[in-house]
Amino acid sequence: MNETICSRAGCRADARWLVVWRNPRIHPEDRRKRWAACDEHVGYLRDYLTARDFPVAVEPLTAAATQ
Repeated sequence: MNETICSRAGCRADARWLVVWRNPRIHPEDRRKRWAACDEHVGYLRDYLTARDFPVAVEPLTAAATQ
């Protein structure tokens, strides 16, 4: 059972994706932040970060990825 909840404000759905990003203006090259995303919000979260010119990658959420 998936116990990771989507990071989108107000969403309580199970996450199936991991949105990995960093702000190059303040984070060193090796620093990555992670947001969990459900199917409905993965595009929204990716687009939100991409619009700010942040490097973004979307990966399937796995148990190992959340640790």
